[in-house]
Amino acid sequence: LDKEFKKSCGRLISFGPMVWPHMLARVMLSEQLYRASTIMLNSPYHRL
Repeated sequence: LDKEFKKSCGRLISFGPMVWPHMLARVMLSEQLYRASTIMLNSPYHRL
């Protein structure tokens, strides 16, 4: 993406310096959001 466009964005999400296919990035983001929500609810998911 153009550097000026990145500067104009309020927030950016990065999975690191690697390039991921869009469908895989969606799954990774979904898993991380689920994991964060289970941690906040003290679910045992993240401790398995």
